[in-house]
Amino acid sequence: MMIGLNPAKADAAPAATVIEGKYQVETLATLDNPWSIAALPDGRLLLTEKPGRLRIFADGKLSEPIAGVPTVAYREQGGLLAVAIDPAFAENKYIYLSFVQAAELQPANAKETADERLGEYQNLDDVTLKGLAVARARLEGSKLEDVTVIWQQLPKTIGRGHFGGQLAFAKDGTLIITSGDRQRFEPAQDLTSNIGKIVRINSDGSLPADNPFANRKDARGDIWSFGHRNPLGILVDRATDALWSHEMGPKGGDEVNLIKQGANYGWPKTSEGVHYNDAAIPKHATDRDINRPALAWVPAISPAGFAMYTGDAFPAWRGKALIGGMSSKALVVVSLDAANNKAVEVERINMDRRIRDVMVATDGTLYLIGDAPDGALLKMAPVKAERGASN
Repeated sequence: MMIGLNPAKADAAPAATVIEGKYQVETLATLDNPWSIAALPDGRLLLTEKPGRLRIFADGKLSEPIAGVPTVAYREQGGLLAVAIDPAFAENKYIYLSFVQAAELQPANAKETADERLGEYQNLDDVTLKGLAVARARLEGSKLEDVTVIWQQLPKTIGRGHFGGQLAFAKDGTLIITSGDRQRFEPAQDLTSNIGKIVRINSDGSLPADNPFANRKDARGDIWSFGHRNPLGILVDRATDALWSHEMGPKGGDEVNLIKQGANYGWPKTSEGVHYNDAAIPKHATDRDINRPALAWVPAISPAGFAMYTGDAFPAWRGKALIGGMSSKALVVVSLDAANNKAVEVERINMDRRIRDVMVATDGTLYLIGDAPDGALLKMAPVKAERGASN
């Protein structure tokens, strides 16, 4: 049984929790709707908060917000999302931020429309025209300089969520971006839009010449794969060079996918789940041109964050992937098999809170982001046996 993880107050000592006698979780800092974590080469941690704050955690302390962060459209799922570090940061000091960006010109008398596939709860008051964007900037001390938007989700759409927003660098230095379907469904199959796609660009925003649709006039050159719903995890397996993603399904049907160049992953034509109004969706196997998920969860776990475990602190997890679970309030351990397009859940640790992001520390322990308005930076380590204890 797990003792609840209550974030420590700013003036209180960090809270420690033991899970089933095996894992110890310590609250390092409290945060307001945190979303992403990344490590700088010197060990400092960069943390994002959805309202638009980027902070540094170092020497046990959380910094004041870094100046120069782009203006974000903060509402519900939107705001400041992922942070990623340039592979050559030591030389160029570049970091990358994904965020929800409102259009400069807002349409007059804009109205949102309901979609029965989204079920009973639909907020129609959000009429802001917006979309995901990615900016590159140089981190200089406590501020960002030369902030430049290098990619945008197009077209921008009114309201709703499903921005995606995860970032990862491939071995060749290209930047991988997950772009959600904005709860608009059909654009995920439309190659003239980068909504509902996994995108690949160069780190300066230019397009790689070997992208699958680079030379087609009827498709966008930034698309790497399509037919995605809301991918909130992206992972480059350095041991195999395989690219993996996971995405939230509708009602059930969360997926882990082995991402292949130019491939179609089915949404909204196929899914292992059903719509929120319980309308059926054909399964992936009904369409031979659709790539099937390596793993699907029914019921859903609401996956977020994706890290390959390569440390020594948890030897049973070495070579396996770690995924945060939000609705499942868990840390999920998954074995990935790229050769056979297969993934298997091997362990699920009840965390008693929504886990938004996962990162492996240099000592093999884990940094986790607890998702909530009273969110937290957590550190997870194995419980050490006391000296003299019998086996």
